[in-house]
Order: sequence, then C-alpha cells, then structure tokens
Amino acid sequence: MNSVAFAIALFIAAAIVGGWLWLRAGTTSGADARALVQGGALLVDVRTPQEYSAGHIEGAVNIPVSELGARLPELGEKQRSVVVYCRSGARSARAKALLESKGFTSVVNLGGMNRWPE
Repeated sequence: MNSVAFAIALFIAAAIVGGWLWLRAGTTSGADARALVQGGALLVDVRTPQEYSAGHIEGAVNIPVSELGARLPELGEKQRSVVVYCRSGARSARAKALLESKGFTSVVNLGGMNRWPE
C-alpha cells in the first residue's frame, strides 16, 4: 500500500471512530436515566411521530428533533431535568445540544431507546 492510500485509509478509520465516540459522548446509562425520570425528569422521544407510534418508552412525550426548537415551551422550566432519546443516539445528541444552547441546564442524553432498562 502506498503512503497516499495508507493516509486515506487512516483518515477514514479515524473519522469512523471519532463519529462513534461523538455519538456516545454525553450519554448516560439506562439505569441513571430511569432514576432521573422516576425523580421527575421529563422523558422526551425525539424521533418522528411514526417511529413513536410504532413503540416508545412508557411515559415519554414525542417532540421530533426537527420541531424541538419551536416547541420549547412544552418542556416547562429550563431548570427541569430532561432526558432525551431516539433510535441510535444521533438525534438525541442534537436535541441535547439544542436544549443546552437554549438555556436548559439539566439535559441528559439516553442515546438509543434500547438502552432503557426493562
């Protein structure tokens, strides 16, 4: 393998690993998320209404990440704890970043809904 091909392969591998780590960054364990919700945190499913209707975590409200900015008043006070989740963690990571940029002080990213303990 020549040095250019090696450099390209190395760059691609780094991008894949970096992307995976970025998605996982800021996520909490399912047990910790459940404890927060049991303590009064709002659980928000940021997937589409179709995904939500096909199955969701009991007690979650559905606010798609694409609508989140326009629906902030539905979340209540900015100091209230909010737990966000989606299918894989990408949309919930975006939702967490958006909410924090709007002044929400206690936002937790569960990541994918499969991380919720039974």
